[in-house]
Parts: sequence; C-alpha cells; structure tokens
Amino acid sequence: MGRDLYKTLGVSRTATLKEIRQAYRKLARKYHPDVNPGDKNAEGRFKEIAEAYGILSDADKRKEYDRFGEAAFGAGASSPRGSARRPQGFDFEGFDFSKFGGGAGNPGPGRGFADILGDLFGGWSRKDSPPGAERSPQKGKDIQYSMDIGFEDAIRGVSATISFQRSEVCAQCKGVGTQPGGGKIACPQCGGTGRQSATRGPLSYEQPCSRCAGSGTITAKICGECGGRGSQAGTERLTVKIPPGVDTGSKIRLSGKGEPGINGGPAGDLFIVTRVQPHPQFERKGDNLYVEVPVTYVEAALGARLDVPTIDGESTMTLPPGAQSGQLFRLRERGVPHLKGGGRGDQYIKIRVTVPKNLDKRSRDILTEFARLNPENPRT
Repeated sequence: MGRDLYKTLGVSRTATLKEIRQAYRKLARKYHPDVNPGDKNAEGRFKEIAEAYGILSDADKRKEYDRFGEAAFGAGASSPRGSARRPQGFDFEGFDFSKFGGGAGNPGPGRGFADILGDLFGGWSRKDSPPGAERSPQKGKDIQYSMDIGFEDAIRGVSATISFQRSEVCAQCKGVGTQPGGGKIACPQCGGTGRQSATRGPLSYEQPCSRCAGSGTITAKICGECGGRGSQAGTERLTVKIPPGVDTGSKIRLSGKGEPGINGGPAGDLFIVTRVQPHPQFERKGDNLYVEVPVTYVEAALGARLDVPTIDGESTMTLPPGAQSGQLFRLRERGVPHLKGGGRGDQYIKIRVTVPKNLDKRSRDILTEFARLNPENPRT
C-alpha cells in the first residue's frame, strides 16, 4: 500500500492546507540536515517530510494521492491509473525547449519547458523555504491590532499605549538566520543547480530542490538561537496617536511596525483598527451627531431659547414657535471632525414634545378653553 503521507506529517486525512503547512514547518525545523549534521536518519526523515508536503500541499496532487496512493506519482506505478496511462519510456529530458521562453505572451525569458512544467506541477515557494535555504530579502508581514476607543476620544483624538505580539530580529544572527561566519555552501542534494528531478504520471520533469528551495545554496551553519528564521517572538509596547474623527472600522497605519523583514528585507506595517464605544446621549451617523431634546408643550407652541448638549459642552439655540415633536434643527459644524480634510460635520437637535401629567382643575379648564378657541383635528 505504500507510505501514509498523512501519518508522515502527523495530520488527519481531513486536515486543511494551513494545518498541513504548520505540521511541515514544525517537522522541517526538527529534522533539517543542518540542525542534525551527519545524522542520516534525520536526513532521510526530512526527505520523507518534504516529499509528503510536496504532494499534500498541492490540491490536484492530493486528490490523486487520495484516490491512487503513491502509485500515481512513482515511475513504476502499479495502480489502474498508472498502468493504463503511463507510456513506457516517455520522458521530456534531452529535448531543448529553451525557445519557448522570452517572446510576447510566453512565460518569461530564459525559462525552459521543464521550468514551465515545474510551475504547473508545484514545488517550493520562497515563503515556504526550509531553514538554511538561501532566501532573497522579503518584506515582513503586516500586523492588525483591534483597539476599543471611547466615543469622545474618537471625536477629539487621543494618545494611548498598546501592547501586542510581534517578532523581533534575532539578536544572535541580526536577522540573517546564520551563525556569524557560517557562510554559504553548494546544496549537496542538487549539487548547486537548485533543481531536482521528479515524475508525475506519464511525465518526467524538474522542480525546485526541496532542500535549498531552488537557490542552489544553503547556509553552512544556521543560527541556533532562532533556528534559521532570523526572528524571535516578543511583545511590543507602543504609544500611538489616534487622530480626531476615527470611527468603527477606521485603520491607522504605522509604517515599519509590523513583523521584521526576512533576510534583511523591510519590516511590515502595523494597522490599528478602531472600535468606537456607543454614547448614552449622542448618536453618530458618519460625521454628523444626533441628540434628542425634550421640550414642554408651551415651549413648542410659543417658542423658546433652549440650552442643549453638544459634544463640546452646552450651547444655546432658539426654538421657533410651533415646533413639532420629531422635528430636526441643525447646529452647523458641531459634529465630528472630518478624518480626511478640515472642517466638521453638523449636530442635529431632535425635538420631543412632552405632555403635561396630573393637571389640576384650573389647568384642565384652561386647556379646555384653549381647545374651544382653537378647534383642530390633526388626524383629518
């Protein structure tokens, strides 16, 4: 039946691609030949892990493996798929397909047909390079941090100190992943070519070397402090300034405060995403504020000067005679500062007319006389 590639990586048959990648990286760090110099068992185990990952991390290869097992990939395939489809001796080696690259619409200059097949059938990517593989400088990953902020702080702006998990450049190797003076050597697995032969069904082709990730070189001695990653986990404390006008979902970018770069590359960015807490009195819609103000029956009928709340403190407004319950009055530029550009939104005062309760006899007589003098049916 052959090997169980899922057991090789220590995952279930229903494992997600993320779980497969995590399992591979953990095992690769443990069994990498540079971590276990001279240990043939570790070297063999690493090759098995790399082969298993190469198949299970590719959706199409994984489907074929689940159906036919390793027979779908070996030269001597004995499954129905292998025996029926594999023409004996069919191989692309020895053919010169170099003219396929470079022209308009072609994959790229200097790429042979074997390179194209390597792309089609999978292989290593730089981001999945095992420890010790030669890696070009890459920008670090961005970090997203969710921050709760008070309603008034969001309007006025605030400085706050936050704490978050962030990798730090390894102090031992300064981020390069190798011991000082470790240097580089030609990859012993591919002889420095960066390529290795592989077969799939009826095709023989080349793919990036699983040990050096296609670079042709490996580090002579990886850093023992960080295991070749160039970084270590740490906690960062940072004082940030939240500008006036942020809302729930606003993003503040702090350049270079993300994960450190790989092999000397620039650091990623930190994105602070704000969640603004509600206010017991004000409601925010965009950059406008809304507040409900109760008024008496007499104030609504005759008009009045009212002290109303704003986000900056109390302000005076004139209520015209005959104001209706639910009517809106605008106070210009008393709302939220515009996050992108000058000026502010407006504040709207919503009037709520209150009805007098527990009237004495004289008050009822006055209202009865008022109703007689002002006959009106608002429902008609």
